[in-house]
Amino acid sequence: MATNITRTTTSTSFTYSASEFSTDKEKVWIEERERVNVPETIKEDDGDNVGLEQYKQAQQGPEITPAQNRQILRRIDLILLPIFLVTQTLQYIDKTALNYANLFGMSKVLGMSGSQYSTVASMFYVGYLIAQEPFGILLGKYPAGRVLGTSCVVWGIAVLTMASCFNFAGALVNRLFMGMFEAAVTPGLSLMTGFWWTRQEIPLRQTLWYTAVGWGGVIGGLMAAGISKINEATYGGPPRWQLIFYILGSITIAWGVFLFFFLSDSPGNAKFLNQQQRILAVGRVANNATGIKSKKFKREHMWAALKDPKSWCLTIAMLGSSIPNGILTNFSSIIITDMGFSDFHATLLDCAGRSLQIISLIIAGTVATFFPNTRLLMATAGNIICVIGSATMAYLPESYTWGRLVSFWLINTQSVGFALGLVMISSNTAGYTKKQVTSALVFAAYCIGNIIGPYMVFDSEAPRRSASIAMLASYSAKLFCHALLGVIMYGINKRRDAKYGPPDAKRSADAGMRDETEYENKDFRFVL
Repeated sequence: MATNITRTTTSTSFTYSASEFSTDKEKVWIEERERVNVPETIKEDDGDNVGLEQYKQAQQGPEITPAQNRQILRRIDLILLPIFLVTQTLQYIDKTALNYANLFGMSKVLGMSGSQYSTVASMFYVGYLIAQEPFGILLGKYPAGRVLGTSCVVWGIAVLTMASCFNFAGALVNRLFMGMFEAAVTPGLSLMTGFWWTRQEIPLRQTLWYTAVGWGGVIGGLMAAGISKINEATYGGPPRWQLIFYILGSITIAWGVFLFFFLSDSPGNAKFLNQQQRILAVGRVANNATGIKSKKFKREHMWAALKDPKSWCLTIAMLGSSIPNGILTNFSSIIITDMGFSDFHATLLDCAGRSLQIISLIIAGTVATFFPNTRLLMATAGNIICVIGSATMAYLPESYTWGRLVSFWLINTQSVGFALGLVMISSNTAGYTKKQVTSALVFAAYCIGNIIGPYMVFDSEAPRRSASIAMLASYSAKLFCHALLGVIMYGINKRRDAKYGPPDAKRSADAGMRDETEYENKDFRFVL
């Protein structure tokens, strides 16, 4: 028969069943825990720094036990990872739906010619560029569920109305608004990853939810393949290119409503954790030394981000990643059909490449999580594969169809460098304003690269050798910048160890929760 342990404080009482704890040490933990004025409902923040009050409370008792840590991590993984994954998958499918709609004659129906399709594709990123920094500020000031849920509903409406466009101008404006409201997703989820998981846990979680780009490609490809089999002569519904937007827009709006009501903002107000677990969850991530988030925009931290060479290494690397991405997300099916495959087979063959994307992300995230200081090593491996793939695509003879197709599949490993580049922000940038501004720079480069990318594809050219050469140059620049970033961070770590000695984890966590940057916090060490 289980015994109960009850602890009464000045604010409330807690009753625990001894059977809930797996070891005698954990039972003793309950007896020894001294709680002081723990409120019934934990506030989202104390002043400007979210989670600071819970962090102070966590410091008043013994450290979190391994079993408690596993239990909290399991809950966060089971609830948040699927939400992040579905949100990112919908964002990816919706923005690339244009690629599939174009296979079914959208450009012809809308009267687009020359580079107008490329302009429509690029306009998404103009909207993204305009809105991504404002959304970063909104995510700092307001609950994430409200911000992401609202943006998801509005961009879902934009996806639906894309089916109602009847000319080039209408499609251009629609893509602009779609890009503006999708701009909350990838930067927002990247920032939130640092709110919930420790630095050791982040690589695998970031790569897991970012496999959404692969799943999005697979799901979108299979959907397009299925729609391609519809016989329009006997089919009584809307044209096939419109059907894609109707399906995706409806799903996205429904998901946005779910996010609005059910996505928690931070460990301090997570509805799926109990009162005690919220305090311990904040204590877990405090050891990242990067804090959670601050509602106050600090100009000095903004300038620190702009003057930090790490920020520019990540920004240029992102530009190198995004020019090829602008080509692949809008022209992947066309590039494969240029090799001699039918529209139906092109969509299925694209799915094979997306499967490699998913596998490579999981492998890289697993290695980077369980083997210390291998994040940039995994990013470099992905970058090298992309350089090889784009080089062979550019220079293999046209008759080597399968060789060029395999090379095209290899380029899908570009997501490894992309995702682990975002991990560098969440793991190695401290101070919410600095992290937010660094993210804004990186995603500005993401937008610019995706705007440029479609213009590297020329209608008059098949195979698309100019596009392959542009990808080769971009991946080479990305490879160099990630290598330089590693050298910079390794050098700083060595100089700090020589000057200050080993870092003090407690001081480092305190500094992070006070919203200090990684340069203000002398006990901060970069993870490579």
